[in-house]
Amino acid sequence: MSAPIIVSALMGAADFAWADGLRRAHFPPDRNVLSAHITLFHHLPPSALAEVSARIKALCRGPAPAARLSEVMLLGQGVAFRIDSPQLSAMRDELADAFTGLLTPQDQARPRLHVTVQNKVKPAEAKALAEALRADFQPRPFVIAGLAAWHYRGGPWELAMKASFRG
Repeated sequence: MSAPIIVSALMGAADFAWADGLRRAHFPPDRNVLSAHITLFHHLPPSALAEVSARIKALCRGPAPAARLSEVMLLGQGVAFRIDSPQLSAMRDELADAFTGLLTPQDQARPRLHVTVQNKVKPAEAKALAEALRADFQPRPFVIAGLAAWHYRGGPWELAMKASFRG
């Protein structure tokens, strides 16, 4: 069965461990089927996998994009950390241009890069966590280690390919 493709940015090991630990601590366990992630595209057609893979590998031949964890975001029913990275956004724009005509309305919009640590909770619970996380939050560098493509079949994502930045 063919499955839509999701494209994500991969975090450095220490940043991933930190973000995933927060996600495991604050995401409703029965709904937390994924590790912490940074989604760049939510739904590309399965027929595009070879081109997605080639383009990801080409982007990853260069240096890792500089990135910064910039703020705690309240999502209404969840909490995320905003990631500012003009270089990663430019890579995402390049991929979007390459896949014009294949993008869903959600993927046509420019995303706010973020990593979600809580979702699908009552707004009051999300607000309380956001306030708690903001109390000692300091913007800081954040490592983007690579890019990956995943198959989405309704549950946990299945890795199709990944590449690390080499530059």
